Amino acid sequence: MIAPRRFLPSIPSLLALEAVDRLGSASAAAEELSLTQSAISRQLKAMEEQLGVDLIQRNQMRLNLTPAAKEYVQVARSSLSQLARASLKLKANPTGGSLNLSILPAFGMHWLAPRLQDFARKHPEVTVNLNTRLRPFEFENEHFDAAIHFGGRTWAGVNYLPIMREDVLPVCAPDLLPTQNDDPDWLLSAPLLHLETRPDAWERWFAVQGRSVSGISGMLFDQFSTMGQATIHGLGVALLPTYLIENDLKTGKLVLAWNGPSVSLGDFFLVWPQSRAESEPLRSFRTWLQDQISLA
Repeated sequence: MIAPRRFLPSIPSLLALEAVDRLGSASAAAEELSLTQSAISRQLKAMEEQLGVDLIQRNQMRLNLTPAAKEYVQVARSSLSQLARASLKLKANPTGGSLNLSILPAFGMHWLAPRLQDFARKHPEVTVNLNTRLRPFEFENEHFDAAIHFGGRTWAGVNYLPIMREDVLPVCAPDLLPTQNDDPDWLLSAPLLHLETRPDAWERWFAVQGRSVSGISGMLFDQFSTMGQATIHGLGVALLPTYLIENDLKTGKLVLAWNGPSVSLGDFFLVWPQSRAESEPLRSFRTWLQDQISLA
């Protein structure tokens, strides 16, 4: 239920209050909002009368919000931002819904993107907006409807749809591979490349091979794409996902640094907040994704 009208100030009043808080003066707020200073003052006065509380501490040099108003304007600023984003979504797709989806760069480019044309064909009423995030996040702090996260079922307050397991293999440029490579211990003296979001990947890989190692150092990357290119150009050995290196292995740009089984470091999930009702665009995308998973 929407609150009674008397508790809902007008948007012009909220914009005036937010601008005064951020800029510190009625003149600066007036310039930003293309209003006069007197118009700003009237908006603030009207809000004070409507709410029955003082919002502004006035002095000769600067307008300051009262402590209570400071807390209030934070909520107002967030609400105005949400309303602006909702308006952009409506403008982007006035005939249907839109889905703001956070993706992981490598997975989004190499697994999801090639399949999205099928979703667009089957659901032309839905606009999918993609943005990348390298790490999991709280939905309360972001504008996404859903996200592709990697890891395990460790995030609270979300629904999970398992997509696929990430299997990695140690690979390197052909010139980096020694003649005697029948023992994975040669990798302990090789330049090993690391991904920020998988900081213990090599330790876990060696553990699967029956070797306990720690404190492995080497070049650090924030994305698989740049680490993959560094590997191709001979900068070191990397643990890269199988879905990412299939073509490079076929063409000989990369070779296996150790011919052992792939190792899983985690899983990809579609996650969406439990605190929100599932929108129709999200429901359509989730159902389509389940079909894609069954075909993969």
